[in-house]
Amino acid sequence: MGLVIIPLLLGLAVFAALGLAVILIVGERSTAESRLAALRSVSEFGEPEDVPAFRRFSPQDALELITRPLAPFRNWLRSRDEELSYRLSLAGFRNAGDVDTFLSCKLLGPVVGILLATFAGGDDFLYAALFLGVFGFFAPDIFLFRAIGRRKAKIGIALPDALDLLVICMEAGLGIDQATLRIAKEIEAGYPELSDELFITSYEQRAGKPRLDAWRSMSDRVDLDTVRQFVAMLVQTERLGTPIAKALGIFADTLRTKRMMLAEERAAKTTVKLIFPLAIFIFPALFIVLLGPGILSALQAISNSGP
Repeated sequence: MGLVIIPLLLGLAVFAALGLAVILIVGERSTAESRLAALRSVSEFGEPEDVPAFRRFSPQDALELITRPLAPFRNWLRSRDEELSYRLSLAGFRNAGDVDTFLSCKLLGPVVGILLATFAGGDDFLYAALFLGVFGFFAPDIFLFRAIGRRKAKIGIALPDALDLLVICMEAGLGIDQATLRIAKEIEAGYPELSDELFITSYEQRAGKPRLDAWRSMSDRVDLDTVRQFVAMLVQTERLGTPIAKALGIFADTLRTKRMMLAEERAAKTTVKLIFPLAIFIFPALFIVLLGPGILSALQAISNSGP
């Protein structure tokens, strides 16, 4: 019993020490932070005397309060991973504070893992703390990797349908720029990932960026082979002067055929994948049901025939 209580008390002490350190470090604002807060208050509420005495404490403020002492460690991790912002953008996280949130999760993950390891008991505490600490550090990377894969898959599935709508709009008389904005609005409910990319492309063109450069930027943001092929097809039609609506229709048919072949390939693999659950879960139960009575009868007969 004592061996179980000691790790628990150790974990509670570490948690209390971290909370006390956070309160001591961020309990009082510096002079520069106070001036910035006053300027923000003036911009939001008007004159300084009109500023309310208390402001609602939002979850973002709580997250900033907890992770502010981790700023030096975040800067060190950021310098070690120069492509972190790009990988977060591939997953759809493009806000200014997403990088800090991700790095804060990587730093707090081992602490949470060690605290959870205190429930493993005194004998297994070291191994559990090592395993959960390492897992807590790499858990955000695993989540980011899976988020990137899911987003790419959704964009790849939505691209043929979006191209069909683009062909319809262009055959109705719209230009490619107007058709892109119209399609982005139409598919926003069903395919929000591709809709966001099309909105960004349309906004870049409105800001004065050349059309081909805007589409190339989209291919870099998505990092998908089908999108790169689509952009290469647009560049080729722009240079050669071929009808873009016909080229888009052919490309959409190609993508749809490729998607159908991929679905057939996955369906063909299911027979092989079913072998493992059948062998592990179904066949043993079937053998017990079929052979169990015979084995019991044989054992009973052997026991009765004995001296």
